[in-house]
Formats: sequence, C-alpha cells, structure tokens
Amino acid sequence: MTTKYLFFTGGVVSSVGKGVTAAAMGLLLKERGFKIAVQKLDPYINVDPGTMSPYQHGEVYVLDDGAETDLDLGHYERFIDNRLSRVSNFTTGQVYAETIANERRGDYLGGTIQVIPHITNEIKRRIRLVEKETGAEIVILEVGGTVGDIESQPFLEALRQMRNEVGRENCLFVHVTWLPTIGATGEIKTKPTQHSVAALRSIGISPNIIIARADQHVDKSLCEKIALFCDVEKDSVIPMTTASVLYEVPLMLEDLGVGELILTKLGLKAKGKPNMQPWRKLVEDVRKPKPTVKVALVGKYVELQDAYMSVREALKHAAIANDVEVEINWVHSVDLEKDKNWDAVKNSDAILVPGGFGSRGIEGKVLAARYARENKIPYLGLCLGMQVMSIDFARGVLNLEDANSSEFDRSTENPIIDLMLDQRSVTDMGGTMRLGLYPCALQKGTKAAAAYGVPRVEERHRHRFEFNNKYRVEFEKHGMAFSGLSPDGNLVEIIEIANHPYMVASQFHPEFLSRPMRPHPLFVGLLKAAKEKAKK
Repeated sequence: MTTKYLFFTGGVVSSVGKGVTAAAMGLLLKERGFKIAVQKLDPYINVDPGTMSPYQHGEVYVLDDGAETDLDLGHYERFIDNRLSRVSNFTTGQVYAETIANERRGDYLGGTIQVIPHITNEIKRRIRLVEKETGAEIVILEVGGTVGDIESQPFLEALRQMRNEVGRENCLFVHVTWLPTIGATGEIKTKPTQHSVAALRSIGISPNIIIARADQHVDKSLCEKIALFCDVEKDSVIPMTTASVLYEVPLMLEDLGVGELILTKLGLKAKGKPNMQPWRKLVEDVRKPKPTVKVALVGKYVELQDAYMSVREALKHAAIANDVEVEINWVHSVDLEKDKNWDAVKNSDAILVPGGFGSRGIEGKVLAARYARENKIPYLGLCLGMQVMSIDFARGVLNLEDANSSEFDRSTENPIIDLMLDQRSVTDMGGTMRLGLYPCALQKGTKAAAAYGVPRVEERHRHRFEFNNKYRVEFEKHGMAFSGLSPDGNLVEIIEIANHPYMVASQFHPEFLSRPMRPHPLFVGLLKAAKEKAKK
C-alpha cells in the first residue's frame, strides 16, 4: 500500500501534549493492524539535545543505536512499543549541517543555497528515510514547538510541499491546540485556537483534525464553534480533557472514535479489531486503592520533573507490578549538602539516585547513598547513581577519605570512577559518549540476576566515566558484588551490596527500556523491597 502520513502540529502554547497524543494515535493504528513508524522534528539549531541542559530541554532519551533524542521518543516507545532508531528524530542543526557539507563538497553546482528549495528538500529527504528504513504503512510525524515560531517555518513549508508530492489523500494534518480558561468567569476561550489555525492556514496548511486540549470538560457547542471558524468538519474537532492517568489517553481517543476517523479520512480499512483491554486493565489497576510506598528521588534537576521523565514512568510501571501506589519525594541533592530536606529522605521507603553530569550537588548524592547503605534503605542508582554509591562505599567502608570520580576531582589519589580509556582522546562533547545498547552478563546468585531471571541482557548507556577496575578486588573483599559485567569482564555494569535488602546500581539507564506492560526488573526489585520495608 501507499505510505500514509499523519503530520502533528501544535498551537497556542508548547507542552500541550502533542507528543502523547501522537503516541496514543500510533497505538490505535497499530492495534488496527498497521505497521507504524514515528518521527519527531525539532526546530532548535543544536545538532541533538545531548549537550543541552536538562533545565532547557528536559530528559535526553537514548535509543538502541546511541541516538540522543527528544523525550517525546520515550512516549512513542512506551505507547506504541516499537524500538526506534536515529532516523526517528532530527533537528534544524542536522539539516543545516548536512546542507552546508553538501555545498562545500560542490553538490549544488555553484547554485545559491536557500531555505527553499535546499533546506526544505533536506527535510523531506530525512522524512522519507523513515519510510525506507522501516517499511511503515503509516508514518506519524510531530513538528516540535508551536505554530508561529520562526524556527519551525521551514519544517511546516516542507510538510506543505510533501502534501502535494504524496497526494492529499495520503496525508492528514492533526493540530493539537490549547483552550485556556478565564479564571474570573470559568469560561473556556476558543479564540487562541482560531488564531493558531489562521497562522497555519496562512502558510498553506489547513488542519484535517483539531485536538482541543483543556483542563476541564469541553462542551459540544465549543467544538462546533471551532469547526465553524477553523473550517473543519464537526466530527473532526476532538475534545481532550487532561487525563489523571497518562495511559488513559489512548482509551479516551478510542472511545471518541478517533481511530476510525483517521482510517476513514485516509481511505483505509482496519486489518484487525483493536484490543484495548490490556490498557483498560492497566488504568483500572492504577486507579484502584492500594498501599503507598514513598521513594525519595535525589536529583540535581528536580525543579523540572521532565528531566527525569523516564525514571518517573518506570517507577509507575513497577508500582503497578507490585500492586502499590508510588509517591515520589523530589529531593534536590544540593539541599542535602546544606542539611536541608532530610525529612523527605528519612520518611521514604526507598531512595533512587538518577543520572546527571557535573560536580554541583554530587556530595548530596553521595550522602543519600550513605544513608541508604548505613540504614538498610532500599536503593537504586542509575549511571551517576552507581558512581556515587561506589564513592560512598570507598569512603565509608574502605576508609579512602579522598575517594572520588576524576570527573569531579582530577587530583584525587583514589579515582574510584575514572574516564573510560576510549574517551581520553575525545575533544568534542556532542555524541561522543558510550551511547546505546550494550550487552551485560549477569553473575549467578546476585539480586540483579534474580531480578532479571536471565543470564544476559542488553541495556542502553550514556556515560564517559566507569568504575576503576584497580579497586575491584578490595571492593569485593568488603562486601560489594559486581553482579553485572560486560561479556569480556572489563567493564562494571551493575553493582550491589551483598548484606543489604536491596542496594543495587547500574552504569546503564534501565529506565529507557521500561514499558507499562513490561516494567523494568531493577525498578520492580526496588519497589518490592520498598513495599516490604513499608510493611515493617
């Protein structure tokens, strides 16, 4: 069949839920038997988000092939359950870098390089790569940002051109917009949506479907008003109230008939009947009353919770598996250094220390690991969380008072964590870490091996520094188990303390492979231990 395209744009404000909506629609189409591919177009000039501050961009989501991508790709993988690749995300920076490299090579035969056609042609080429690499029948494509942004105009122009190239019958434009409420009157306003659609139409794109997002019920009359002023059919304005449970979004869209609406507009017939029962059960399980366990998430970027999007979702997945409600206490590691907010840690049933970069707040993370070790509190460390656990163990158990990572103290005489050998000649910051999927051999008789239940796994990595093998023997003598190693035995992947209820940490990022229906074993193990502690 001819490949069909769903183009998602956003209106009024950013962070309106465009990525979740696109992911949920992808699930509905996959359930109807179609092969789905997803792609995110990011308008910023950075080559990728790998060098961006989490405060600027939120979490950097890593794929199997090592691509550092937008956090929306996490939503795509968690909902649609497809393993994505680097063609699923590209930026303005990549488009311009490729175009300029072509020009330097002489590919354009002396022509003047312009946004149209050269930049838009490169955008279209990259869009077509998804179809070629995946063989997808339906490609879902999300344009980052908001209609009206200067940065996104070349992307929208490229989509306008694609509509004519692939045929209007083979593509749909879905506009996800926000309906604000006037606080004094409680009135929902449609005017911002009308303006965003007008901006879209001014560049030659008319939406086929409008998703009208709001925090409260959207009356049918408001949808009819939007349809009238935005020139779309009445049944193509879909009211979407903010969901209390994220994984209810595809169910809401299904119940509103959106799956069949898309197929009708694309001239397709479902290949199979969608089975949404597992998702309905998932939402029911989330909603039913159950005991609460508290997890202190000790991070450096907790002011912006999106910086730990996948960690938060992985905890929720594990909570469902353990039949508990998880309450996350967000703790800034700098506060612990100042002897603040310790009550949030002490009143929690488990401690989780996620990844991060730079020396700010590191000692607070070390203190959190020490508290977990000394007080037998269930602990899970992710990447940097493994490194600070190692530093604490060296200081507190091996009495190496100056133990540190050479990332934070280049002059330390005991670099428990040191730069990887193949990283020592690297000068560029972007895309040069140990990135992507690598194998890990689990050691028999360990908590990690028991959690996974298999002898070997593959996990996604994002780091430059590693455990210094010079200290392995001493650590083992004093009760540290190296429960996961690279197959050649050279790299430490998982550590745990033997005489502890659950103190496990990984050099990789297990949160990236957790799914609602398949929670990650290390997170399941943490909440199982936390549940047992809460009972006591």
